[in-house]
Amino acid sequence: MSAIRLLVLGAVRRHGRAHGYQVRNDLEFWGADEWSNTKPGSIYHALKQLAKQGFLHAYDIAPSTVGGPPRTEYELTEKGTGEYFSLLRGALTTHDRLDLLSAGLGFMADLPRAQVLDLLRQRMEHLCGWRESVTGYATPEGHIGEITRLWVHSAEAGVEWTRGLIERIEGGAYSFAGEGGDPFAGVLAEE
Repeated sequence: MSAIRLLVLGAVRRHGRAHGYQVRNDLEFWGADEWSNTKPGSIYHALKQLAKQGFLHAYDIAPSTVGGPPRTEYELTEKGTGEYFSLLRGALTTHDRLDLLSAGLGFMADLPRAQVLDLLRQRMEHLCGWRESVTGYATPEGHIGEITRLWVHSAEAGVEWTRGLIERIEGGAYSFAGEGGDPFAGVLAEE
């Protein structure tokens, strides 16, 4: 699963119809270039690939003022909407990809609150299972044992953080799909 696919589909979805610079601007505003592999070239490549695969519809809308190709706007197709929600649900259950989890958190408000809570509980189960599988092996001696300790610590920290997020959401934090209002107010880059 790719974080860039989720980020690009989600950013286009937020706008309804967006050109590459808008998508890039949003992702940079969120700092995605620091926590995922979203460089400008990868964003434009993802837009073209997603359009080629039928997840986005591309519209050439205006000729370039500097002699380049026309500006292209993108819009999610029905297939793209299905892919977006599938990637989003998968991202919220991931236990071993912080870039993917981060992308999922950025768009979790597109899902109903109860579904997000269920997905985060699944993430905790995955983390606990992962921790158990790691501790099932004898911890090697010396500095190599630090690898196992790192994995165990990461799993425990992930469970603790996820539990806290679940508690915040159960306590009413954030606005989710179907609850009214704009959960993305203030989190999109200014035009």
